[in-house]
Amino acid sequence: MTRVAAIDCGTNSIRLLVADIDVEAGTLREVDRRMEIVRLGQGVDRTGRFAPDALQRTIDACRRYAEVVRATGAQRVRFVATSASRDVSNRDEFAGGVLGALGVAPEVVTGDEEAALSFAGATRELAGGVAEPVLVVDIGGGSTEFVLGAGTVQAARSVDIGCVRMTERHLRSDPPTAPEVAAARADIDAAISLARETVPLDQAQTLVGLAGSVTTVAAMALDLPRYQPERIHHARISADDVRLISARLLSLDHDARAALPFLHPGRVDVIGAGALVLAAILDRVPVDEVVVSEHDILDGIAWSLVLPNP
Repeated sequence: MTRVAAIDCGTNSIRLLVADIDVEAGTLREVDRRMEIVRLGQGVDRTGRFAPDALQRTIDACRRYAEVVRATGAQRVRFVATSASRDVSNRDEFAGGVLGALGVAPEVVTGDEEAALSFAGATRELAGGVAEPVLVVDIGGGSTEFVLGAGTVQAARSVDIGCVRMTERHLRSDPPTAPEVAAARADIDAAISLARETVPLDQAQTLVGLAGSVTTVAAMALDLPRYQPERIHHARISADDVRLISARLLSLDHDARAALPFLHPGRVDVIGAGALVLAAILDRVPVDEVVVSEHDILDGIAWSLVLPNP
């Protein structure tokens, strides 16, 4: 049994998983899992740099996570930074701040590496439970990863459509106007077509959706009184429900979205864009539902600390 700590730093959130992994038994037992919305990618699409206040929020979260890592006695730690960290000119400032706060240097992974980690985290426990090939879609703040595989990754592509990037680029009104939504949808469709050049989306037999936009859509479809991960994990949400929820979220103003009992405050201003990405994907993939997973790149990072190819 090995106790590991995995940290995933994306465009919108930074998350920590401390887990005990038994390689022989093939099990991961969660010790601590937490998430903070830090919006590291604030303004990156426009400026190409991390904003000072976004960096400060992220480094402060790293200090809090360092306390958890020490308290739980994790033997191995890995910090993975994804989309926003690939796009910036002041990456060294970010890396130095993380190293100073956490004692571990961040690894800025490529889109392909991010895709492989997401696929591993999402599918290890799904063996035999879904039809293959499986298309794993990880909708982040700055990018979305498309990964097709059957046991192992067969094809992967990361494209620059995420809930933060699409909101900042297009959805500036509250609620967004029809022309803004149309512009965002055109951008999303173009990116899906780009992904399709590498990943044969029409071969997918099962669609597995990851990350906060997808789990929030699931919570809304299930009409949950609060965020309940145990009910969301492996829920199956129909494509029609996703389309209806996407349209509904895009019609609500900030206060109405904030009143939704399952919605994290840090997602209030970007959830419409995230739901729109998911709906657009379901329009392009030959499946009639999405299988929602609470296990994702964070779990893949944890497994990578004990297995060379998780």
